[in-house]
Amino acid sequence: MKLRNIAIIAHVDHGKTTLVDRLLQQSGAFRDNQRVAERVMDSNDLEKERGITIMAKATSVDWKGVRVNIVDTPGHADFGGEVERILSMVDSAIVLVDAAEGPMPQTKFVVGKALKIGLKPIVCVNKVDRPDARVTEVVNEVFDLFAALDATDEQLDFPIIYGSAKQGWMADKPEGPTDQGMAPLFDLVLRHVPEPKIEEGSFRLLGTLLEANPYLGRVVTGRVFAGSVKPNQAVRVLDRAGKVVEQGRVSKILAFRGIERQPIEEAEAGDIVAIAGLEKFNVADTLCALDVTEPLQAQPIDPPTLSMTFMVNDSPLAGTEGDKLTSRVIRDRLFREAEGNVALKVEQAPNSDAYIVSGRGELQLGILIETMRREGFELGISRPRVVFKKDEDGSVLEPIEEVIIDVDQEHSGIVVQKMAERKAEMLEMRPSGGDRLRLVFHSPTRGLIGYQGELATDTKGTAIMNRLFHAYAPYRGEIQGRRNGVLISNDQGDAVAYAMWKLEDRGPMMIEPGWKVYRGMIVGEHTRDNDLEINVLKGKQLTNIRTQSKDEAVRLTPPIRMSLEKALAYIEDDERVEVTPKSIRLRKSVLDPTERKRVERSKEAVA
Repeated sequence: MKLRNIAIIAHVDHGKTTLVDRLLQQSGAFRDNQRVAERVMDSNDLEKERGITIMAKATSVDWKGVRVNIVDTPGHADFGGEVERILSMVDSAIVLVDAAEGPMPQTKFVVGKALKIGLKPIVCVNKVDRPDARVTEVVNEVFDLFAALDATDEQLDFPIIYGSAKQGWMADKPEGPTDQGMAPLFDLVLRHVPEPKIEEGSFRLLGTLLEANPYLGRVVTGRVFAGSVKPNQAVRVLDRAGKVVEQGRVSKILAFRGIERQPIEEAEAGDIVAIAGLEKFNVADTLCALDVTEPLQAQPIDPPTLSMTFMVNDSPLAGTEGDKLTSRVIRDRLFREAEGNVALKVEQAPNSDAYIVSGRGELQLGILIETMRREGFELGISRPRVVFKKDEDGSVLEPIEEVIIDVDQEHSGIVVQKMAERKAEMLEMRPSGGDRLRLVFHSPTRGLIGYQGELATDTKGTAIMNRLFHAYAPYRGEIQGRRNGVLISNDQGDAVAYAMWKLEDRGPMMIEPGWKVYRGMIVGEHTRDNDLEINVLKGKQLTNIRTQSKDEAVRLTPPIRMSLEKALAYIEDDERVEVTPKSIRLRKSVLDPTERKRVERSKEAVA
């Protein structure tokens, strides 16, 4: 059967997963009466909640006797480890762009990777039915972006198709016809995308995606570059350096047919399949016949820029909500995650049973913590730290990100001021239509930790921020941290409304009446710059003289709500976030106040 392998590249929320849904429906991958969830490819709960694609997934459709393998890639730069490898499996990419927003930073990130490895793109302008669509300008912006990313003349001569994935149509012109469904896009793919290149020689497959299956064990998805493979065939695994990792037999070969995987009897060169049966076969390894000695070239991965320490939860409330608490289960889970996610690095912290996890950004690490918490883990998490480097002269280098903020004109002043405080350098400010400005900065990664929430507050939720790793550059100096101290509980028990009401002048609370607190737990923000221990358990003294007015229920100011991302950005170096299946609490690393003072004094003495 003839084959085409294609990836779909797009910025977060430009309609990529919806487009794949429509392609599957209109190619007959679903029966007419089959009930299929919205956004079929976003199968993970977190993907559905956040509306983003985290894991790359493959599917395939048959069109006019040709099998088209489609890979849905993540659009967020934090998951770039997925993107880089996936592009090595395909021969072309559909670059999907919103007709109003145009190409965005994450589009730039993934398109840059695609052009670099020589893929010839198809540009698909989606959402042309939006009232604020600006189709011609967006096509020009895409051309400028490709040119800026050093595209070849052949890559710049890209075909363009227009349409609305939501309404289920594509056409050669923005105005239609709208009655041909997705057929024009399918036909364009068959015309423009080359057949897979097949290399000479024995069987070779490059591992691209890894998953653990409860029935089959390790399942690795990849593209067959040469030869063919059958179940029970003897094979071996070579790492990137060409060293033999293991020898074994293929137990099962699964091919993508619609949204399901089906076992097949033979996989041939050019196809994208999943293979089970090998215990150590990993991402970026080559699975090959026994006579092959040279591994396939795997894409190098961008370095991690942010790290957090994952610790055992040792608070007095440990074990009350989760069932996975020990250092060993945390270690196994983290190393299992690192196996399948090459953009993540896990190492044991020196002299402790904690683990340092490094990744591409707050979102990637936040997703990992949220996933573990839903699996029943209890964790203590440190403040995110930036991964610094040193150059040949010994000078410190730090990661710098390109930040693009789209904001209403009236709020641009506060954004420029806050970014300047974070040692960001402004590169450009230009109108982006409808009284909005597009601001572009180069900012240190550490200055952006926790800025997303502050930006939403400063701009009344109207700003959109996108960020992308730019390069390592010389250290830009100190950045002002949190200015306020915290309110710390001095005892363990259930918080009392009356006590909290009496303490309201000390600062806003982060807890509600009835919540369990313990000594050393952070319960609020102090109005001053020092930390203060308070008693939120103290009830009202009852006397035998009572008046109705005195006994009226106290009215408390609503507390500060702490999401996981907000909590991680809020804490200082001597604090940590306690994450359990039902709660997110903030606490001091050292709970005992006397011990805490001693630690502070010894730090001051060293300084």
